[in-house]
Amino acid sequence: MGDTLKKIRLIRKTSKTFLGISALLMLVSTVALYFYLRNLLRSEVEEELRSTEARIESSLIENPEPFQLSPVVEIQKVSRLGNEVLKDTIIYDPSQDEMEEFRELSTFSAINGENYRITVRALVVESENILIAVVISYLVIILLVFLFLFYVNRSRNQKLWTPFFHNLEQMKRFSLSSDAPIALMDSEILEFSELNSEIKILTNKVRSDYRNLKQYTEDVSHEMQTPLAIIQAKIENVINMEEPLDDQQFEQLTSIQRDIQRLSQMTKRLTLLTKIENNQFANIEQLDITRLMAETVQDFCEISNNVIKVDFEHPIKADMDPYLASVLCNNLVSNAIKYNVAQQDIVVGSTVDDISISNAGTTPLKHPDSLYNRFYRESDGVKATGLGLAIVKRICDLYGFGIDYRFSGDRHVFTIHFGKK
Repeated sequence: MGDTLKKIRLIRKTSKTFLGISALLMLVSTVALYFYLRNLLRSEVEEELRSTEARIESSLIENPEPFQLSPVVEIQKVSRLGNEVLKDTIIYDPSQDEMEEFRELSTFSAINGENYRITVRALVVESENILIAVVISYLVIILLVFLFLFYVNRSRNQKLWTPFFHNLEQMKRFSLSSDAPIALMDSEILEFSELNSEIKILTNKVRSDYRNLKQYTEDVSHEMQTPLAIIQAKIENVINMEEPLDDQQFEQLTSIQRDIQRLSQMTKRLTLLTKIENNQFANIEQLDITRLMAETVQDFCEISNNVIKVDFEHPIKADMDPYLASVLCNNLVSNAIKYNVAQQDIVVGSTVDDISISNAGTTPLKHPDSLYNRFYRESDGVKATGLGLAIVKRICDLYGFGIDYRFSGDRHVFTIHFGKK
């Protein structure tokens, strides 16, 4: 499931998180500031209207004659007192020669025995302009602060995570076959320092286990080959003794001899698999695979009764270890010969990037997905170690080649794709 997730770099991830949180906070704070200032300015306007209304009342006490200052102040005598009204209204402003929005306060007062309706107004546009100016100024300032903090945070994170990224690259270059200690960058961060200590302990342990396993594999292989060779020689001596063997004895000894050869071959192939998986083949050369396959076919034609037809349309070159290239070709041809049916022709061919080899068969394989597993055999009809195709698959995996199997036209077809997978 992890492979299906889109990967993102750590610094980019933290930067995106910082950007997201900062943008959200900036948006919320701007909206909050807008409504706060709006209410504050409206309160200030209303306070100013009431202050103006109070001054007008004081003026009417001294001079009861109503006066007008349209559209800001209107004073009218009325027959009876009413309720205070505070509202927004749109009226004509002669000074601007257009309709404008005003905040209007209408109050009623009894002064010197007369009832007055006092209406005072304040232009709302001025308040809105102040509000917009303040909000824009805030946005500009907060944006500049945000950008400054973003780049400071990014550069700080990069510096903070530098030891981690350096050590990650060192881990990628880590090689079991090398004795050079892994060069880790120290850090003042406690967790990074602890991680370095654990990495060193782990890599040393892995190297030690690898060397022990390698030595064990080589020792077992060597020690097994010696007694197997001795048993093989003794059996040959018994077969070649002057006293003749009856048919049953000869058949049993021959069967033992074949089993010993199989066991010897299995030991060698298991050792080879271990070396491939431990990446112990570092001698890389550019090889002509088609020429090597043709030489392999020629060698097998001399010891096999099968007819092997070669049809190479394009030469194929690949960068790989010469020994592994030889093993690859040998195992493919050997597998085709072992499982060929009725001595029909075996066909080896090539296209631009592929080499294919096919042998006759009667039915498709029941479990093609298990072909490359160790010791897997489709049937017990053919005595084999079950390691040949497993080795072919490991070699392909080592160099990034593709391999596939199909059953077509009563033939088993294996194709190696030398173009990168």
